Parts: sequence; structure tokens; C-alpha cells
Amino acid sequence: MDIAFYVTAFATLFVVIDPIGLAPVFIALTQGADARHRRVLALRACIIAAGILMLFTFFGEAVLGFIGISMPAFRIAGGILLFITALDMLFERRSKRREDKAGEDGALPDPSVFPIAIPLIAGPGAIATMILLAGQTDGALGVAGVIGVMLSVLAIVLLLFLTSGPIERALGHTGIVVVTRLLGMLLAALSVQFVLDGLSNVGALG
Repeated sequence: MDIAFYVTAFATLFVVIDPIGLAPVFIALTQGADARHRRVLALRACIIAAGILMLFTFFGEAVLGFIGISMPAFRIAGGILLFITALDMLFERRSKRREDKAGEDGALPDPSVFPIAIPLIAGPGAIATMILLAGQTDGALGVAGVIGVMLSVLAIVLLLFLTSGPIERALGHTGIVVVTRLLGMLLAALSVQFVLDGLSNVGALG
């Protein structure tokens, strides 16, 4: 695989997982926790999310084959799902749902598994993206590269979690909204490309 594929993979996972948008949500879910407890929760959430995404990277396509779903069909469905996620980002519906979830579950003593790891980090969009990217690779080396890209995105998530307080103060509400809208536009274009690739694989585009 060439470097352009991994750049696209990184961009896709980055906008789907949305580390910048997750940072203020992490603050809300860990409100009242001291710095040490926040570090533990951040690390645990990222490790669990990485495990889930790797599991689907290795076995997601096999499960699809077992139930009779082809990769082109899943690529089209995944592209549609990512496009819906992009619309949510563009019109701020995604942020509102995350804030509502934070309000519902913020009192939990350990929100690292739910809702931080699942579904905020390793949500349906991220899982679908990992399966789609793994399906576009050739051999174990390509899959390892996709996993490396995923781990690099999660490393950014962890970094932002650990520095979420200063970042939130620096960007402010307006800054976070602007960044989220820009990422939503990029994700919309990438999701359309997934759909076009799936249609091309089944010969629908001639």
C-alpha cells in the first residue's frame, strides 16, 4: 500500500473518532475527578477502545462472510453510516448527543468503558471504518499498517484527554464548533468515496 492510503486512513479515523470533540465530553464525564484519576480513566478507555477496534479489524470481514454480506455491500453501508455521522457533525447533533450522554452517565464512578470507550471512541462509525480499511489492504503487512494508524489516532485521543482542560480553555466553544464543522466536511467527502468504491466493485459504475 502507498503512503496516500495511510494518510487517507488516518484522516478518516481522525474525523470519525473526533478526538477534539471528545475532549470536552471527557471533561464532563470525569467532572470532580482529580488529575491522577483522570489519567487512569483516559488510559483505560483508550486501551479498551483499541482492543475492540483490533478485534473487528481481524475478524470483522470473516463475520460478514459468515452471515453472507459482501465487502462491497458493507463498504456502501459503511459509507452511508459515515455520511450520517458527517451530517451530525456539521449540524452539531453529534455534540448534543454526547453532552446529553455526559449528563446521563456523568455520575458513574468509572465511565471509561461506557460511554467513553464504547461508543464514544469505538463507536459504529469507527468499527465500520476499521473493517473497510482492512478490506482494502493486501496481506498482514497492510492490516498491521491500518492498526498502526488506528493506534496513532488513539494516541492523539489519549494526549487530548490528558490535556483536555487547557485545550478547552484555549479553543473555547466557538473554536471547537469550527473545528468540528471542518472535520464534518472532510468526513462527508470521504464517506461518498467509500460508497463510490463499493459501487465500482460490483460494476455499478460501468
